Amino acid sequence: MREILKGRKAFLFDLDGTLVDSMWMWKRIDIEFLGRYGYECPKGLQREIEGMSFSETAVYFKERFCLPLTLEEIKAEWTRMSIDKYRHEVPAKKGVMELLSYAEEHHIPCGIATSNGREMVDAVLDSLNIKPFFQVVATACEVKAGKPEPDIYLKVAKELGVEPRDCLVFEDVPAGILAGKRAGMTVCAVDDEFSRHIEEEKRSLADYFIHDYFDIL
Repeated sequence: MREILKGRKAFLFDLDGTLVDSMWMWKRIDIEFLGRYGYECPKGLQREIEGMSFSETAVYFKERFCLPLTLEEIKAEWTRMSIDKYRHEVPAKKGVMELLSYAEEHHIPCGIATSNGREMVDAVLDSLNIKPFFQVVATACEVKAGKPEPDIYLKVAKELGVEPRDCLVFEDVPAGILAGKRAGMTVCAVDDEFSRHIEEEKRSLADYFIHDYFDIL
């Protein structure tokens, strides 16, 4: 499948579940966070908030669970809960380092388009020593609408100076895949344990599907 890399002028990545194996962490944080305020984590919650920006998710939680916190307090608590895990428990997905090295060797710029907050992104990139590989890092809080809208991918492409049609996007969930497709980009879906139960949906939405990055190297 290495042919899917040919002719690409930029690689664009989602973060959680795509670059790093971290989706398990967010479900655990949701359970712990809601438990503090007397709620059980509802079944299907992760699918409902899929693609939302960090700020949009905070609004959703505050309104749905009537939390006695400001939006900034909610986000600060999530950040505190995730930073340590990002630094010490979250590994890169299989083959990520090799693909980033390929991009560097072939002078292909890379960008990140994530729904996470900036502090969390910096924590995981620093812990894995991969920040130098990325010329642009954007969060969904910086654009009008989160995934599945195309805003964040269009922003990253623009900042890289690359036309959308020349970008290859890597994503792990349907909302992200749709965001890349709506941006006019080629999208490769990445396998992740968290979303394996909707693999067929991912395959139907994306242009390609890989189990790990070694599939295309």
